[in-house]
Amino acid sequence: MKRFTFVMASLVLVLTSASVLLAASPTPRLKVSDNRRFLVTEDGKPFFWLGDTAWELFHSLNKEDTVAYLDNRQKLGYTVIQAVVVAELNGKTKPSAEGFLPFGPNPAAPIPLEKPGEYDDYWDRVDFVVDEANKRGMYVGMLPTWGRYWHDETFFNPENAGQYGEWLGKRYKDKGVVWILGGDRPVDNESQRKTVEEMARGLKRGDGGAHLATFHPCGGRGSSEYWHDSEWLDFNMRQNGHNLEFNSYKGDCDDYAREPVKPFLDGEPVYEDHPVSFNPDVLGHTTAADVRRPLYWDLFNGAFGHTYGCHAIWQMFDPDNPNNWGVNRPLTSWREALDAPGAAQMQYARRLMESRPFLTRVPDMALVAPDRVASSVPGEGTRRFAATRDQEGTYAMIYFPISRAATVNVALIKGETLRAYWYDPRTGTAAEIGEFANEGRRRFEPPTLGEQLDWILVIDDAAKNYPAPGAQKE
Repeated sequence: MKRFTFVMASLVLVLTSASVLLAASPTPRLKVSDNRRFLVTEDGKPFFWLGDTAWELFHSLNKEDTVAYLDNRQKLGYTVIQAVVVAELNGKTKPSAEGFLPFGPNPAAPIPLEKPGEYDDYWDRVDFVVDEANKRGMYVGMLPTWGRYWHDETFFNPENAGQYGEWLGKRYKDKGVVWILGGDRPVDNESQRKTVEEMARGLKRGDGGAHLATFHPCGGRGSSEYWHDSEWLDFNMRQNGHNLEFNSYKGDCDDYAREPVKPFLDGEPVYEDHPVSFNPDVLGHTTAADVRRPLYWDLFNGAFGHTYGCHAIWQMFDPDNPNNWGVNRPLTSWREALDAPGAAQMQYARRLMESRPFLTRVPDMALVAPDRVASSVPGEGTRRFAATRDQEGTYAMIYFPISRAATVNVALIKGETLRAYWYDPRTGTAAEIGEFANEGRRRFEPPTLGEQLDWILVIDDAAKNYPAPGAQKE
């Protein structure tokens, strides 16, 4: 195996691109909160991770389409765009939308391929995407490589991964990025483990520790299985996967309970329009309701944010492009998928979480009193209820995945008088139920009994005079 050797000339940026790289980022640096459960900006403001999986963004879109995509996600309140530098769909050997490859011709030596001039190589393309996202106040959750290039093949290995990571870290040290190692693969042997570790250490050397780092695992697993105690892993990421049942999302609870405490989120739940459990001939394709349930399951089980995905968008599927064949039956083009209903509904969860005290929120299923038939409430499968509150007990939120009445232990909320609302996760609107005395338990019936419609019940200590759920700050 040839050692990763960089040609010094390839690391010298021309003045025009250097000036871009040195420009101050409009995105403040992120850090872990003092209680180790959330992310905050460098000045301590809560940060809600609303991510989108645009894995092929660097590789498959041109500049014009990139701007259109980012404009849409900014409008919908997304804060993180997850994209892969060396893309899954043959990103090492298939040129990008503008004809660029990331590395030179030697397949055993991944030397970044840079050409002098303005915007005429792959890395200028990556710079453009990062800068455009940052201009819009969004961070890039940057995967240095998809997992196939260190797991299925050894393009990256223990001898070269650290140098690549350091080069990448230096290039984006002043940008709004979060490092996401991994790329949908398990760690099966010591060589793979060392490769990931060396790349992670290289990123930290390159950016001086400026950016947070995590690991994107394969389906049904979490970064905590491999790296929870590693110093370079700032927060855990799960891929709870493309299944619909709550059982697939129970790993959240395990990660929340781990010590030492680290924040966690679901970096890849079920995607909108995706084949259910990869078996469309039997189970069909997902809908907006299918992606809403994991959103609230994850958040109410303690996640600090959430990542959305759409099957057409992760791969930037374009049926008019003969070189973009489509993976696992995408239903629309990526352009049409920008308007998928679930994509817009994610912002309502962010608004809801940001309308109440953020950094003191904890999961608490004790809020939901089990019915005589517990498989009804709190339920299982796609009918699982979930609940959260703040530590001081000034508010609580209960996710009703279907329109079925449930009894709530309101005694867990402080205050003699309580105020309740129904929050609609499809529209982001709140309807006040009214005020009532805190008498221990109370039964609530959603507005649409008997329907397959989800709702969120929000109960406040009335004395706090919180705004309506989901109300945006001025």
